[in-house]
This record gives sequence, structure tokens and C-alpha cells, in this order.
Amino acid sequence: MSDEEHHFESKADAGASKTFPQQAGTIRKNGYIVIKNRPCKVVEVSTSKTGKHGHAKCHFVGIDIFTGKKLEDIVPSSHNCDVPHVNRTDYQLIDISEDGFVSLLTETGGTKDDLRLPTDENLLSQIKDGFAEGKDLVVSVMSSMGEEQICALKDIGPK
Repeated sequence: MSDEEHHFESKADAGASKTFPQQAGTIRKNGYIVIKNRPCKVVEVSTSKTGKHGHAKCHFVGIDIFTGKKLEDIVPSSHNCDVPHVNRTDYQLIDISEDGFVSLLTETGGTKDDLRLPTDENLLSQIKDGFAEGKDLVVSVMSSMGEEQICALKDIGPK
């Protein structure tokens, strides 16, 4: 019927969703939840009793895993909430460029050059000082909902 080839430009990932639904009443402290379209770690959960006409409500207090901002949300406990897929990956630090980007060694031997240095002053100074001293550093990168950020640092000894 058709002899021409079709080429599709795909800018999306392989259909993997950034979040998955979970019933609000089953989300616990130290879990993750999406509040105002931001991935958050739950620091406090309180459940109110059912009212005269209604559902029990869950009050979530979460801290944005990338910015550290405190966010709150109230959801009926029987409703579904979005829970972000959160991944943590360790990479070895190879280089820090002048424009604030880091060069990281992946497990496959390639390099990852699209990450900025963290904004947290304490972590930033630890990375810069350790790198200047020539230590072998491994950084933990947290990724969720299309964002990535360095969140922790490990020293694996001198080179």
C-alpha cells in the first residue's frame, strides 16, 4: 500500500512515566510524593478523622528533594497521589570545569558532562576542596521527574 518509509522524531523517553499512582492513605513518612509538581520526601503525615459527610484527609508535609523547600498538601486518604520515581546513582568525579559543570565517569566507562555543581554551599566546598587535594571522589546523583542533582559525596581514597 505504501512504499515510503516513515521516520518518527521522538523526543520522549521509552514511555516510562515520571510518577506512579499510590493511595494517599498508604504513603508514609520518609516516602516520596509529588506536591505542586515537585518531587518531595515526606517528613510528616497526619490523618484527620472522617467528617460528617466525607473522607479522612491526609496532610502531607514534604521537602523538595532538589531545592529543599518545604511544601504541604491535603488529600483525601482514599484518593490516589502521584509518587515520583527517584533514582540514586554513584559516579566518579573526573573534572570540574570553570563554568560550574562536572565531568563524571559512568559505570560503562563513558562520561557524563551535563550536571552542574550543587547549590548547597557545604557540599560544594567539600567537592571543590577534595578535588583540589587530588582525592578520588564519588558523587551520588539523585534523579527524578527529569531533573538530576548531586546530593552526596564519598571519598574513596587518594589517587
